[in-house]
Formats: sequence, C-alpha cells, structure tokens
Amino acid sequence: MDLFTEQRPHSIAIAEGACWLPGFALPEMHALWPCVKHHLTAHPPQHMMTPMGYVMSVQTSSMGALGWVSNAQGYGYSPVNPSTNVSWPPLPAVILQLAAEAAGKAGYSQFVPDSCLINVYAPGCKMGLHQDKDEKDFTQPIVSVSLGLPATFLFGGSKRSDKPVKIPLQHGDVVVWGGASRRFYHGVSPVKAGTHSLTGNCRINLTLRKAG
Repeated sequence: MDLFTEQRPHSIAIAEGACWLPGFALPEMHALWPCVKHHLTAHPPQHMMTPMGYVMSVQTSSMGALGWVSNAQGYGYSPVNPSTNVSWPPLPAVILQLAAEAAGKAGYSQFVPDSCLINVYAPGCKMGLHQDKDEKDFTQPIVSVSLGLPATFLFGGSKRSDKPVKIPLQHGDVVVWGGASRRFYHGVSPVKAGTHSLTGNCRINLTLRKAG
C-alpha cells in the first residue's frame, strides 16, 4: 500500500495510534532550522558502530538530557556524547513545542521528550526496519520530523515480516506513533540524490522520544 495524494490532507492515519501530518513543521521552520543547523555545526554528526561491528551509513547527533548511542554492547542512551564525553545540549524551546503540538494533534497529550536523535542521510543512505525499544516508558509516543530531501518512510507492524506502508515524506512532514503501534517496525528507503534549499544534498530527521 502506498499513501499518496496530490493534495494531502492535514492528517492521515497510517495505523492504530499512528498518523502522518504533512507539512506540520513548516510554520515553525524559520525558528526550527537555525536551531538544527547551529547544533550540527557545534555537535557534528558521526557514524555510529552497530553491535555487530558495522558502520552505520546514517550519521547521528543528539539533543536533550539523553542522546541515542550505539556500541559493541548494544543500543541505548547516554547523557554525554561518546566522542567528546561532553553532555548533549538541552532541547530548544521551538523543538519541544513542535513535538508537543504534533503529539497532541495525534491524540497524545502532555508529551515532553528528553531525547532528540538527529539522523543525517546522504544520498543512498537508508535505515533498515527496526523497533524503537530502548526507552523506559512505552506509554509515550515517538515524534519524527523530516527536513530536506524527500524520503520514503516504511511503517510496518509488530513483526519484522509485516509488509510496511510506504509514506512519501517531504520537508516539514511529521509522523507520530504510539499506543498500539508504539513498537511497530519502521525504516527508511534509500534516499535519492537531490538538493534542498536549506539542507543541501541531504535529508535530516529529528526523532523525539521520552527515553528516561
């Protein structure tokens, strides 16, 4: 199943507890993008290693009290950047507000994330199907914000073998999932080459979570 309309409605349900909010972040982009750009300059994204010893194609950075990390021991969260041993910077107000409003639109009230994973996708980079399962509180949703180049988001089910829905994400789109679909498998197809006026030749994704 491919979800696509030439004139996309404001909200599209993609599974129980999950919805796609086309263009939801665009009204805040004037404040959001400078925060993200400054952060990536001060805290450059890095290629993390998987527990199996492979280098991830996607580069990552983090904001918030807890940053997402990966090493030989597995995936998890850390209050410090493993490459610098310096604490991650706090989440800017514009990102906290956007996450809360997007979660509220999807039916999740009073969402206050403590972690923002920033994934930077160069052309050809992808994210295999996986679950977000390293957080402590699964009652809280995931809020995902897309910036820059378009990408096909894959949203599956509770089993890796479940066929995913394909969602053609554009700059400013937001996806929220929680409740019954909180631990559904999801991923990103290889990003196609292109250029965006803000991000250049990459896609940037912000994934906000309540990790601790």
